[in-house]
Amino acid sequence: MSRAGLEPAGEWFRWVAAAVSCGPWPAFYAVPVETLTFLFTDIEGSTALLRRVGQGGYAQVLAGHHSIIRSGLAAHGGREVDTQGDAFFAVFSSPAACVAAVTEMQQALEARAWPAGEHVRVRMGVHTGEASKTATGLVGLDVHRAARVAALGHGGQVLLSQTSAALVRDALPPGAALTDLGVHRLKDLAGPEQIFQLAAAGLQAEFPPLRTVPGGAAAAARTLPRDLASFTGRQHELAELVDAAAGSGGVVGIHAIGGMAGVGKTAFAVHAAHRLAGRFPAGQIFLPLHGHTPGQRPVDPGDALASLLLTAGVPAAQIPPGVEARMALWRDRLAGRQLLLVLDDAASSEQVRPLLPGTGGSLVLVTSRRHLSALDDARTISLDTLPPGEAAGLLVQLAARPGLGPADPAVAEITRLCGYLPLAIGMVARQLHHHPAWSAAGRAAELAAAVDRLELMATENLSVAAAFDLSYEDLAPDQQRLFRRLGLHPGADVDAYAAAALDGTGLPAARRRLEALYDQYLLTEPARSRYRLHDLIREHARALAERLDPDSDRDQAAARLLDYYQHTAALTAEARLARQSRTRPAPAALTSPSSAVPDLPDQTRALSWARAERANLLACLDQATRTGQHARVVALTAAMAALLRYDGPWTDAITRHTTAVQAARHLGDRLGEANALNDLGVVRRLTGDYPGAARDLEEALGIYRDLGDRLGQANALNDLGVVRYLTGDDYPGAAEVQEEALGIYRDLGDRLGQANALNDLGLTRRQTGDYPGAADAQEEEALGIYRDLGDRLGQANALNDLGLTRRQTGDYPGAADAQEEALGICRDLGDRLGEADALTELGAVQQATGDYRGAADAVEAALGIYRDRGERLGEANALNELGGVRRLTGDYPGAAGALEEALGIYRDLGNRGGEVEALNEVGTLHRVRGDADRARVCHRQALDLARQIDSSWDEAHALAGLARCALAAGRTADAAAGLRQAQEIFQRIGAAETIGVAAELEALTDARPAAQGS
Repeated sequence: MSRAGLEPAGEWFRWVAAAVSCGPWPAFYAVPVETLTFLFTDIEGSTALLRRVGQGGYAQVLAGHHSIIRSGLAAHGGREVDTQGDAFFAVFSSPAACVAAVTEMQQALEARAWPAGEHVRVRMGVHTGEASKTATGLVGLDVHRAARVAALGHGGQVLLSQTSAALVRDALPPGAALTDLGVHRLKDLAGPEQIFQLAAAGLQAEFPPLRTVPGGAAAAARTLPRDLASFTGRQHELAELVDAAAGSGGVVGIHAIGGMAGVGKTAFAVHAAHRLAGRFPAGQIFLPLHGHTPGQRPVDPGDALASLLLTAGVPAAQIPPGVEARMALWRDRLAGRQLLLVLDDAASSEQVRPLLPGTGGSLVLVTSRRHLSALDDARTISLDTLPPGEAAGLLVQLAARPGLGPADPAVAEITRLCGYLPLAIGMVARQLHHHPAWSAAGRAAELAAAVDRLELMATENLSVAAAFDLSYEDLAPDQQRLFRRLGLHPGADVDAYAAAALDGTGLPAARRRLEALYDQYLLTEPARSRYRLHDLIREHARALAERLDPDSDRDQAAARLLDYYQHTAALTAEARLARQSRTRPAPAALTSPSSAVPDLPDQTRALSWARAERANLLACLDQATRTGQHARVVALTAAMAALLRYDGPWTDAITRHTTAVQAARHLGDRLGEANALNDLGVVRRLTGDYPGAARDLEEALGIYRDLGDRLGQANALNDLGVVRYLTGDDYPGAAEVQEEALGIYRDLGDRLGQANALNDLGLTRRQTGDYPGAADAQEEEALGIYRDLGDRLGQANALNDLGLTRRQTGDYPGAADAQEEALGICRDLGDRLGEADALTELGAVQQATGDYRGAADAVEAALGIYRDRGERLGEANALNELGGVRRLTGDYPGAAGALEEALGIYRDLGNRGGEVEALNEVGTLHRVRGDADRARVCHRQALDLARQIDSSWDEAHALAGLARCALAAGRTADAAAGLRQAQEIFQRIGAAETIGVAAELEALTDARPAAQGS
């Protein structure tokens, strides 16, 4: 009960004296709260009224008063929290319900006949805010604010805070209105408040001035919320901000701190402000702008300026109307002063711009869930999720569990499942803190098993999903729809084409909507025009889609997306990247997307698109596999075959193609089965599984023959020839099937197939010693066709193989030119394996010309690529070349290690051509190290193997090696005979070694007569 109105709201403040120190903190740093509308009422001058009407009359007054108040509460869902004498404290879940109730209460109080003809005047104050429910009642600073609002008023007057007024402005009872009474300071509260009076029929309209707190114009120069002991990490961003503040000079430093919901923008800004406070003696002011506060509209710039002016010490009566006048006065007050201003949760640049100081020396930190791109001269600090180590530290600190440390595997798992988002981590940490019986490992398992992790990331009435909802609600309906549909995308990121397919809209509209989502920090842009959802935001989008969109809409969106990827990959990317033409399904079986597709006119752009979309294509393929869409599995796998072949990993490619074979068999799709088997055989060959490759390719060839598909037959025959060439068992058989393939390609007019067959046939001819035939096939025909077709990948392959042929025939300048050109093409296209092949052969040329350092560098670089990619044949080739370079430079132990490893790989792969080369290299190494016996064994093994596989070049090398071993043993005649045989073979095939062996033979012949005469 107040004393004749001289001590306003004394009873109210005895009720709420246990207030906590609350601030506008993110949910993961705050005590869980509830948003309510608070109502305080009391009878004005109740003590004087008691004296006038006596105890009996006053008892009647109280009974009537209580009846009216409680009837109003009951009619509109109000809840009575406490009653002291003639004062009520009640709460409503809706501000509109509260205003309807107080309107009826005041009308009933005015209409009632009171004892002795008295007038009972009840003052009422309404404010919407947050409070915590504790064992002693509702606690919070907003409870105090509501009581102080009521204390400003007079009997019969209903006052509303700016927050409540904003919420009910469009939901007032019929005939009611709000009158702006200006900005007023409230006792014991730092922030000023704009007050509104409720006007309605039957209510008194004229009142004396409000009871503003005396001395209300005093400046409150330090209004920062408290810093947090639990603040973790962000040292790089803090250092960036501190350094920028130090170097701002005579201009206003403006820093826009942005990030997704729950990333810790406010906590960062407040922490930084405390760090920098000493540099700003004029004060540090924190002003919430409520861009995303539940139940509140963003603060109007004019109202924000009034609050700042009151905080700066301007009396309420001296605050002018209008934004421009207030802005001018605010900047005048700050002139020559160094102020740190934190503007929290800005809705837009337009809201912030009028609040900025006009002269230098001040620093402004603005937090927002939007990119404030229109805020001139602002430096952007975009906060990402925490690094794993900092996330673990935050969880451990907030959980405060004995024995729980950052290195605990459960901590790492929880933070990963929380997406390293501080808001989510804080909620789970608090759950662990408040549930001692829970284990971190158990909670991690529950999060991992949850269908919807977000449901587990909540504390009381706060949740991660609710925080995301505030950003979602800011979107226009078409933006909301795209956001929900992005949650249906199975992959990691999305571009405008995929978004257009999902949304069933045009490309320009998709771009605009993606940009709007990016603007709200609902998307990141890790690469130009590629957007990504955070894992938890993706789950939220998917949950919204499942709740708000019909099943048919979701199914159609997913189908449009798969159609887009399948079409683009199959008819554009694969067509540019495929190493062979292929019989396609009938046009009716091909899915044409309803949305736009990118223009990929050449291999460079097609390969770039395929690599950028790789994760998405695989995710779509996984989804099609999970849902039993067998036709899609066959088509998407075939469309990805070139990419899987170029970039691997080949073990994964084998799994994918095997699944496609099974899907095709399930459908009875014989053509799809043959194509998948052919792709599977090619990848098995790349892994060194030559028997498996031959088996798959022969099976594919049989199906193609059954179907009468001559193009398929040619492809399988040519690939089968490559396998036979690599095993070294049957070079004539390899040439035979390659020539058969070439004939079919020529009959069909398939120039790409002809080029492939010619180039591969050149490899086989070179291995059998037909260097002119190899060069003709590779240079004059295959390379020419590839150039005519604009096929740069084909050109690189042909140039690399041509360079090898030129090197073996002694044309070292021509070989280097070919390898350099191949290397440039491969690097342009990002073809790492082609790059490694070119480097290996370039190293071989450099070794042959005496540039051992250059040779070692090139071959070692190639070796690293091969090992990264798991390409064992290439690894063995590089090791073999490296062994030769090390031998020539005197590093015999290093040479031995490289050659032994190469020989082991060749034998593991069953690559007999590589094995014979390595054996000859190992024999040479033994000989130069003085171990002629072991050298002889190696060269003998090489000779036998070379004759088995009909490799003339290797046979000649083995003969020369044996001859040099004989010479070392003093058997000159045997040496001369062996060198003569080697010379004949080298000369017959046109090999570069002819000259060197001839010189050795001549020197040996010249030495023999001299030795006999001596």
